[in-house]
Amino acid sequence: MKALTIAAAMMTASAALAQTPVLTVYAPDYFTSEWGPGPKIEELFEARCGCDLQYKPGDLLPRILLEGERTEADVVIGLNTDVTRKARESGLFAAHGVDTGALTLPIDWTDDVFLPFNYGHTAFVYDTTRLKEAPASFEALLEAPDDLKIVIQDPRSSISGLALVLWVQAVYGEGAEAAWARLAPKILTVTKGWSESYGLFTDGEADMVLSYTTSPAYHIIAEEDLTKKAAIFPEGHYFMVELAAKVAGTDQPELADQFMEFVLSEDFQGMIATGNWSIPAALPQDKWPEGFQQLDLPEKVLFYSEDEAAALRDQAIEAWRSGLSQ
Repeated sequence: MKALTIAAAMMTASAALAQTPVLTVYAPDYFTSEWGPGPKIEELFEARCGCDLQYKPGDLLPRILLEGERTEADVVIGLNTDVTRKARESGLFAAHGVDTGALTLPIDWTDDVFLPFNYGHTAFVYDTTRLKEAPASFEALLEAPDDLKIVIQDPRSSISGLALVLWVQAVYGEGAEAAWARLAPKILTVTKGWSESYGLFTDGEADMVLSYTTSPAYHIIAEEDLTKKAAIFPEGHYFMVELAAKVAGTDQPELADQFMEFVLSEDFQGMIATGNWSIPAALPQDKWPEGFQQLDLPEKVLFYSEDEAAALRDQAIEAWRSGLSQ
């Protein structure tokens, strides 16, 4: 009798588990890692939805474009404004249907498909114990002595690297290749991704690293280290937005809609600053963590629409390649 009772209980539990709806979210590795915002967001959303949120980490756009309408994704989170044109043209994403009145971006946002969840500005970060006085402008950086050593990321493999070449394009236009040629002697190395670059910087191998204006917040909050700063340039800083999108062919449309609404909630937004080390897209500045309130942020924002970014991408990368090869 006892064995039958246990077996019945196990069958009941299995049936309940089988009935729990699953929301599949494609997200970048950094988002789902134990130090990223993903685990806490999963916990908070599951408490609301009575569902099982399952992340599938890895490359986002290449994977979903390859899978097409066969994709298992219900939601994709972690796209950015430099690739949304290609994503939009795929026809794989649906309107998010979310009221964006709560957004606190430094630009107007009218996109009805891609929903912002955080943003930041590309910047060169330096250590005040190694570099007493950082270049005060982009032009000053190009004019700096060649013994200044910086590390950057490859625009062909890195989102931040692509943002940098678009930043240079925005500042220098047709003079971008010449600007890269002037910067080339100061570039210690070009890494495939951000993590490798930042590791070289924190190991003391470089004076400056291509990163974000929010990077010093990590050192302030997590390490109580005030020596890392972002150099703020009057020419302006390239602005990047990270986005969530609902997959048009989702078999969990109600859950997907619920998640998209959750993205702009205070619970979600409150996890972003210290979970993703970025600026929340729908949280007033007075609700940012104290370390974020101490950040130096640019007054001028440079931004390309998805059409502009798509049109300039190849040109900006070629200017980078040609300038560095001189």
